[in-house]
Amino acid sequence: MCRPKLSDPITLRLPVEVLQEIEKIAETCDRSRSWVMVRALRHYLAREGADILAMRRGREEVANGDVHDIDDVLREIDELIAAKVA
Repeated sequence: MCRPKLSDPITLRLPVEVLQEIEKIAETCDRSRSWVMVRALRHYLAREGADILAMRRGREEVANGDVHDIDDVLREIDELIAAKVA
């Protein structure tokens, strides 16, 4: 199995109760604290973090002018519906 490329070590201060839970999970799983924290961060990035990054991409698209006027979109939908009914 290929080992992932790792960053330089970082310093992270945690509330004591969070660290205690991480240590209990690590001990129970026979894993390191780092392993538990990386899994927790990946879970966050896949969910809430992904939503935040999607908002960022949307803001960047708006800033770059990559937008559609809602009235134009609704007009096109009305035209498609009218064409299907006819």
